[in-house]
Amino acid sequence: MTDIWGLAAAEVRSDTHYLRGSGTFPYLLALHKAEGESVRSVTFVCSRERLREIARSVSEHELPARPVISDDPGGGDGLIVQLSEGEIFRFLSDTSEVAPIEGRDLPVKLTHIVFNAVDAEGSGTLAETALGFKVSDRTKGMVFVRCNASHHSTAFARAGISSLNHIAFEMNDLDAVMRGIGRLRDHGLAPAWGPGRHGPGDNAFAYFIAPFGPVVEFSTAVEIVPSDYKTGSPEDWTWPEGRIDQWGMSDKDVAGLRLAEERFRFVRAWEQVLLA
Repeated sequence: MTDIWGLAAAEVRSDTHYLRGSGTFPYLLALHKAEGESVRSVTFVCSRERLREIARSVSEHELPARPVISDDPGGGDGLIVQLSEGEIFRFLSDTSEVAPIEGRDLPVKLTHIVFNAVDAEGSGTLAETALGFKVSDRTKGMVFVRCNASHHSTAFARAGISSLNHIAFEMNDLDAVMRGIGRLRDHGLAPAWGPGRHGPGDNAFAYFIAPFGPVVEFSTAVEIVPSDYKTGSPEDWTWPEGRIDQWGMSDKDVAGLRLAEERFRFVRAWEQVLLA
């Protein structure tokens, strides 16, 4: 993830390695040594006022939630919430930032994280009602959800299972995405899908299956949408036969991606969440 993918080492604390990008977040990805493959949590940074709103709404919807004080780089405190299919969202306020660093091929930040769901519609609705997110678009495959002006910060795939679908890193521009593809090809890692350009979000992409298991994406230029953005339906996002993105220039390793998307499940028991 550092020498080939392009992230920069941030810190090592105990058995956890923190990796950062070129932006001001102290880390983008934390890799924790564990017995099995699982997702510890996904962290959102928000204001203190927004945190209070989430806490009230989560309580009203009777979702499992506990206060949390972060001991990760950047600190902060807030709330850890478990959604209906086990997704672990952590909301932190009063976090600190770091100075940006040079590196034209470093990812800038995490742009979105997508989950597989048994009931993607239910998960999208819960994100709206309990967390104050907004559904941006619905397709045959996914429910896209945003928490700011970016078209989607997360999404729920209609997969029939509950697991991590993929994590996406925002690159500076399309050239940075393409250089990333070339760099991985130099090391024998061809994209599982891409390069291409999505419909919902309009972002350029390239997906890879990381050697340690999950699906990771280079992405850039996710659409910035207005507050009154009209929520799209599956009928709004159709392609000519044989095409699955705007460009239609790349094959997709459907079977390989599916196996990788099934590997990383969520820590189910609430007591385990607290220990993680």
